[in-house]
Amino acid sequence: MFNEIELDCWRFREAQSDEWFNVEVPGCVHTDLLRLGQIPDPFIGMNEAEVQWIDKQDWIYEACFEIHAEQLQCRRIELVLEGLDTYADVKVNGQHVLSTNNMFRQWRQDVKELVQVGGNRLEIYFRSPIAEDVPKLERLGYALPAPNDQSEAGGLADKKVSVFARKAPYHYGWDWGPRLVTSGIWREVRIEAWSGMIVRDLFIRQDEVNAEEARLTAVIEVENAGEATEAELRILVDSKVWSKPVHLQKGKQTVELELDMSKPKLWWCRGLGEPHLYTFTAELAEREQGAVIAEKTVKTGLRSIRLVREPDAEGESFYFELNGVPVFAKGANHIPNDSFATRVTKERYRHEIASAAASHMNMLRVWGGGIYEEDVFYELCDEYGLLIWQDFMFACSMYPGDETFVDNVAQEAEDNIKRLRNHPCIALWCGNNEIDSAWAHYEENGGWGWKKDYTPEQRERLWADYETLFHRILPEAVHTWSPQTAYWPSSPLIGLTADRNQHAHPSSKAGDVHYWGVWHASEPFEHYHVHVGRFMSEYGFQSFPEYKSVRAYAEEKDLELESAVMLAHQKNGAGNRLIKQYMERYMREPKDFACFLPMSQILQAEAMKMAIESHRRHKPYCMGTLYWQMNDCWPVASWSSMDYFGRWKALQYTAKRSFADVLLSVADAEQGNKELHIVNDTLKTIAGTLRLTLLHIRGSQVICEEDIQVQQAAGAAGIVHTLPTDKWLNGLNRAEHMLVACLTQNGEQVASCEVYFADTKEMDLPQTNIKITEVPGSRGSSFILCSDVLARHVWLSAEREGIFSDNHLDLAPGIPKIVEFLALSNGNGASTFEAVSPGALTVHSLVDWIQG
Repeated sequence: MFNEIELDCWRFREAQSDEWFNVEVPGCVHTDLLRLGQIPDPFIGMNEAEVQWIDKQDWIYEACFEIHAEQLQCRRIELVLEGLDTYADVKVNGQHVLSTNNMFRQWRQDVKELVQVGGNRLEIYFRSPIAEDVPKLERLGYALPAPNDQSEAGGLADKKVSVFARKAPYHYGWDWGPRLVTSGIWREVRIEAWSGMIVRDLFIRQDEVNAEEARLTAVIEVENAGEATEAELRILVDSKVWSKPVHLQKGKQTVELELDMSKPKLWWCRGLGEPHLYTFTAELAEREQGAVIAEKTVKTGLRSIRLVREPDAEGESFYFELNGVPVFAKGANHIPNDSFATRVTKERYRHEIASAAASHMNMLRVWGGGIYEEDVFYELCDEYGLLIWQDFMFACSMYPGDETFVDNVAQEAEDNIKRLRNHPCIALWCGNNEIDSAWAHYEENGGWGWKKDYTPEQRERLWADYETLFHRILPEAVHTWSPQTAYWPSSPLIGLTADRNQHAHPSSKAGDVHYWGVWHASEPFEHYHVHVGRFMSEYGFQSFPEYKSVRAYAEEKDLELESAVMLAHQKNGAGNRLIKQYMERYMREPKDFACFLPMSQILQAEAMKMAIESHRRHKPYCMGTLYWQMNDCWPVASWSSMDYFGRWKALQYTAKRSFADVLLSVADAEQGNKELHIVNDTLKTIAGTLRLTLLHIRGSQVICEEDIQVQQAAGAAGIVHTLPTDKWLNGLNRAEHMLVACLTQNGEQVASCEVYFADTKEMDLPQTNIKITEVPGSRGSSFILCSDVLARHVWLSAEREGIFSDNHLDLAPGIPKIVEFLALSNGNGASTFEAVSPGALTVHSLVDWIQG
């Protein structure tokens, strides 16, 4: 017998007030106060500062529930709390049930002795996370490094308390996000009444998987509320059934059943094959009658995935091998989609994941300063074939090492590994973001300068606490609960050598690299060619969102780079200055601030194109490129390629082209020549014709043309042709000419690119007259774009919300391109974008935004 008892009549109040308000659960105090009109929208203008009082208060949530007489007869009546944020005391009918101290854990407690037939009351008293953690800082006697904790914005001076709370670090602010320290019920609360037995967990452990055979073990956690009994365990998938008799004691226990599947359909990441999913069901049945008394179903994909770190001539490899195939990881870093996580709907998740897949990505990194994402996020990644690099939720800080904190983290790890381990998308668990390199224990003058603030004794204690968490507790948890999944202690890292060779640097020849010389150190874009590691897990460049998105948080009077509102929505202190500085270096001056916005996106896109394609051209030395960052948690100037409203920036379109499974890429060579590379991530050899066409930027007449036969092996990258620039130009002006390279195979275009002989800033771009013609039979969804002169960075805008199949594109004179307008479909499951009419269209290009 199993019943789920509804909780209703939710309400909340400030602990010091007697006034109750209706509340939405899941949710948080901020979202309910905003819904009730009690606070201004913190995402607009300067309003973030107006809501900093909320985290200093205690808040009480209350709900009612009915218990019927037959439900009270159940052996167990359990209160299940999927996620409380964060410090909470829970009472049922006035009696204390439990206290919570971790946003990331699930809590379950039998309350049978506390409930009664008829009406019952649940109370959850949330204690201020600030009031809870300031005393911990005071007891410790010295601050722990936490540079992204915006304590000053919260009125706490230099009291950075985020490290003491097992709570989403980004709530306390980051260099792209606001300080909004929430409290509330952020995941489901329910009451379960049951007798007999229940299947708590079903894990399909993949012991050995290949195209011929899958050897699996079903690991079933059972809780028996009754007396010891005999039962039959059955595992069902498709038409196959495995079974065995089991003896179930009273209480909790684990039983296992080995499964063997011949010629399984494998799960593949996007670009390599179908992400096939199987549904496994575990049944416990009566031994005699055969009636099912408990069951649980999970979806998973069958695949083998391993992190390959092997010595080679250059150092040590670092790549993922999926079903025996080396994978070049292409993608981005993911942060939470909202400062208030409960506002993220399935559709918003689907838009992000579908955007990643449409952009030819095959991996996202769930960064360690956010949250362990909702189940739907991983389900969508499974369905779309996106691998996940999964951080534990630790980032850019040193953390306490007391027994209470460590035990709490160990339980957090168990809860989340077990929740996520059936997802085939999970490729790796990583201990933390950037802490090893920031502290740099084995380099006295290395890291971010943290060590100088501590005595030798304090340093040793902090490092010992670090090693306890990231070199013992978390790897042990991964090994115990998901033994086939790789663990990586910190990103970036060379390897655990216990000497200075452990800490990553921009040109590490092993491990992964975060390269931030471009941006934070104001290094030129060209350094992306110099600093290429084995796996580039972070790098990035900022831009502003488009005008429509900026106007969602700023008035017309605020549209100035240094206005108070613009600075409030730029969390990186030097951010606006750096964008302007780089723009002056690489581009011409924009006409005004409205033109500065799209030009900032072009600048970002050009930087990331240079980085991505350089990384890919270095395959197989480099086997991964994940830029920072995919998305935003509020409307802001940031490193994202897709703004808070889901609108693709120029970078998202550039990433789509630069991540293409077959890429034609240009690189500078000696003596001013150009190299043409083909990067082939497919499993088939590419062989075809490379046509090179020389054009004047002001006319469509072909000056010179040549066909070259080329090929590139499956999974390989390399130079297919070196272009002798002087020979091709033969004295012609470099800034006034361009070349179009087009690769065809069996008469179909496989890849193309434009080759420029001068930098954008040097080119005197002609005024454009771009013609847009509807493709016959497309029902208004597809268009032919054409220009009689070079049009750089052509930007289409639509009346309707959606994306284009291509945008922020270059139109060579007389060479048309077809684009399609797409909106996210309303279907279920792994639905993708569908062609629709965009409504009214407008078109601009770079020449429209620069000073004449």
